[in-house]
Amino acid sequence: MSNALAEADSATEFQGLKVMVIDDSKTIRRTAESLLQKHGAEVITAVDGFEALSKVAQSRPDIIFIDVMMPRLDGYQTCALIKNNREFRATPIIMLSSKDSVFDKAKGRVVGSEDYLTKPFTRDDLLGAMRRYASPAA
Repeated sequence: MSNALAEADSATEFQGLKVMVIDDSKTIRRTAESLLQKHGAEVITAVDGFEALSKVAQSRPDIIFIDVMMPRLDGYQTCALIKNNREFRATPIIMLSSKDSVFDKAKGRVVGSEDYLTKPFTRDDLLGAMRRYASPAA
């Protein structure tokens, strides 16, 4: 496949998908947003769990990436609140954290997350999670 063709494919790979990125780091939000938009996704960002909860209800994302360590409402609490809502129970949630112990990953599973990416995550980590858990609205 030619490079131009591969780029055209990647620009529409996640077309029609809404992705939410919740992280108190502007760098992480911008990096993820830029990468996902290049692949056709619509990206909604939030700086913490409180902001995210209202945005989840409004935007109804297809997949959510949540930082674990955030002020006010951490990622585990945010994930649990989203998953406890019947409307969003099936929405895939991927935790993002610089901690990668078995305990941290297990805690993510307990609150309902589908997966756990360790920061700094790579482009392939992020796109791989999207391919595993997000299905385009057909």
